[in-house]
Amino acid sequence: MKYKRILLKLSGEALMGTRQYGIDPERLAEYAQDIKTITDKGVEVAIVIGGGNIFRGVAGASKGMDRVQGDHMGMLATVINGLALQSALENAGIQTRLQSAIKINEVAEPFIRRRAIRHLEKGRVVIFGGGTGNPYFTTDSAAVLRAIEIEADVILKGTRVDGIYNADPEKDSNAVKFNFISFDEVLSKGLKVMDSTAFTLSQENNLPIIVFDMNKKGNLLKVVSGEKVGTEVNI
Repeated sequence: MKYKRILLKLSGEALMGTRQYGIDPERLAEYAQDIKTITDKGVEVAIVIGGGNIFRGVAGASKGMDRVQGDHMGMLATVINGLALQSALENAGIQTRLQSAIKINEVAEPFIRRRAIRHLEKGRVVIFGGGTGNPYFTTDSAAVLRAIEIEADVILKGTRVDGIYNADPEKDSNAVKFNFISFDEVLSKGLKVMDSTAFTLSQENNLPIIVFDMNKKGNLLKVVSGEKVGTEVNI
């Protein structure tokens, strides 16, 4: 395996599968099997998951809701998704721990860096819920922050698109895919990989990002093995 320790970033929308909202158990089971494939090969896996399938603070704020309240609701949504993913992983025979940036002691451990690293070293998958624990920060920022803290080798951003394009491939049939692109090129071309806070944090810490199609079975193993899947963003 090319990477020993990874942080996998999943969007909340990814859990919807073909549904309009909520969580698709079949999609969760597929993800769990893909993750099991790489943990069986000794890869240490941490996961940050979004909450957009349940609630978005920004969307709430646009309709008159207090932004801080909305973001806290979004954080709780990520914990709900984390619990769902934890259940799917454990059904697949994987030991897991759910850590939350906001205290919910009955359902999740508090985030403690040393404890998280120890879990990873023991072969457990660690799911980070609750974002960063602060409003105004996205789960992209949480993913980069946690990846740096646990000294991950790479951030794998699983999406429904097979990489980074110069335009939206779902809207523009002439969109061109990048196999590799530098941080500076992403900024100069105005491409949307992550929000600017998360992207800058990744760039400053020399932490590569690989954007790939998580919904294609076997892609996760290919990426971790070092195959050219998706788009790599690096120095």
